[in-house]
Amino acid sequence: MQSPAPAPANRWQHSHVFDEGNPLAERNTRWAVLLTATMMVAEIVGGWLYNSMALLADGWHMSSHALALGLSVLAYAAARHFASDTRFAFGTWKIEVLGGFTSAIFLVGVAMLMLYQSVERLISPSPIHYDQAIAIAAVGLLVNLACAWLLKDGHAHHHEHGHHHEHGAHDHHHDLNLRSAYLHVVADAATSILAILALTGGKFWGASWLDPVMGIVGAGLVAIWAYGLLRDTGCILLDAEMDAPVVAEIREVIEASPILATITDLHVWRVGKGKYACILALAVKDSAEPDYFRQQLSIHEELVHVSIEINRCGAK
Repeated sequence: MQSPAPAPANRWQHSHVFDEGNPLAERNTRWAVLLTATMMVAEIVGGWLYNSMALLADGWHMSSHALALGLSVLAYAAARHFASDTRFAFGTWKIEVLGGFTSAIFLVGVAMLMLYQSVERLISPSPIHYDQAIAIAAVGLLVNLACAWLLKDGHAHHHEHGHHHEHGAHDHHHDLNLRSAYLHVVADAATSILAILALTGGKFWGASWLDPVMGIVGAGLVAIWAYGLLRDTGCILLDAEMDAPVVAEIREVIEASPILATITDLHVWRVGKGKYACILALAVKDSAEPDYFRQQLSIHEELVHVSIEINRCGAK
């Protein structure tokens, strides 16, 4: 007796891989890790040998960035590796977001370390070997700019494939893992510039106090950038998305529908860069099927997973 033919795949089944990844950014981030780690060692050793607080702070700052950039690479790899793992109900994109959130925490720690060491040096100043420290800081700046160029290139390439709908100033299409890596190297570049300015001022005008003061300024800049990244990634991880423009767009579609329907429940959350899942419950008087409203919502391409519940209410 022959075995029955396998049942055809359910035509309603679909993939839960909602984000295509960012291969160029992943590759460029690996290069940035190598450059950053190399320069990190040079700056820490140079700052210790030549007694520059600004240079030493920049070196320790860069050490955390090397770790954070490495974390970004691991997040890309993990998201790609587990993309088809059915344990992840809505895909693995949030692994990248979690990487960005963790990087932001590193930035906070760096800012606190810079502030502590700078205040300590401001209270108890010591002589600085300006020429050597300036040279190392300048090389560090070049490395930071090279890393920033690498990461910005990956960011720009990814956005060429962006969504057609415009959502104003909202950051919904950004690769937050890449953004965190980019912010780390930009923060490094900023502190390198501050270190060079402080060391130059100390060398030519005897303003040795500039060195620790610039460290304090750099700590403030890093803290501000960290706050922004924590806010953006935290909202995604906690699914705080009900103020996203797509929520208002969903309501507009339902209100404009020829079939009278009332939204009784609505949940929207992000599952990829500029991509959302939606659970929608409707109360209708007339006969209607979920597919009808799903078709109405399909004009918004950012809605990649829509579940609709229909509840029929009797006429009054």
